Amino acid sequence: MSHPTQQGRYGVHSIDHFALEIPDLEKGRFFFDNFGLRVEQKSEGLELFASDSPHRWGRLFKGARKCLAYLSLNCYEKDLEPLREQAKAAGAVFAQPHAQGSKDGFWLQDPDGNLVQIRAGEKTMPDSKRPATFRNALGNERAVLGRSSYGKIFPRRLSHVLLFTPDVPRQVAFYESVVGLRMSDRALDLIAFTHARYGSDHHMIAFAKSEAKGWHHSSWDVPGIDEVGQGADQMEKAGFKAGWGTGRHVLGSNYFHYVQDPWGSFAEYSADIDYIPKGEIWDTNDWPPEDSLYLWGPQLPEIFLTNTEVPVKKAA
Repeated sequence: MSHPTQQGRYGVHSIDHFALEIPDLEKGRFFFDNFGLRVEQKSEGLELFASDSPHRWGRLFKGARKCLAYLSLNCYEKDLEPLREQAKAAGAVFAQPHAQGSKDGFWLQDPDGNLVQIRAGEKTMPDSKRPATFRNALGNERAVLGRSSYGKIFPRRLSHVLLFTPDVPRQVAFYESVVGLRMSDRALDLIAFTHARYGSDHHMIAFAKSEAKGWHHSSWDVPGIDEVGQGADQMEKAGFKAGWGTGRHVLGSNYFHYVQDPWGSFAEYSADIDYIPKGEIWDTNDWPPEDSLYLWGPQLPEIFLTNTEVPVKKAA
């Protein structure tokens, strides 16, 4: 199914934060603390922070099952009202704020029923690419010290999120026409990557095809491939061995390691993702699926494609 898109004139610039419902907050605390995030207790649940700023990147609420509670996106103050009018003109469904969300800006439901907040807020996407670090020796020197010389890995910021959807083109059409994201790359109707127009990682919000909507992963920026690998070791020592990596993606070009959380979704260590500067037009392509997922790394495990939020069918 195709969904013709008219690019929105106005657009958001960043993810402010995501909010998840999970069945066990203590397991959530243990997972994300070991992942390297600062986890703070609040009256309504937990909040997630990274090392580079005091910005709150995520919220975790107690719920019957894991699911996305809402996604909050930031725009410039001058674009807030034009974005509201753009959403009206596109026929978007307006919604009431989430019970634990703020009344800032306005709230929408995307075509899958996900709750999305559009608000004026700080630009959390970087304004330029931050070069990756590599522990390479120039000659007559030691590039890597002993294991004990390196401490815990702390991600610097949230890079992107990926959502499962039963209709990838429909979701892309909504996020392009209503909130002004732009297509980066896709593979048929199976997966698509979108970015913000004001300077953005190759993808800020991505979509993968499934039987139902769902939360697939949050991706967290670290300085280089050594930190990706060290993060994987760090999580394995904490008991989180399931996942995928370490490898290098084709779409986005980033080094990756995904760690499966207690609810079947993932958190990704990511380094050196492609960057699309403000005002630049990316060379968008439709890639063959078999040539687009990763350049090198272990074979893709079945768990990576499993949407644990697909309703269980009752036996007849």
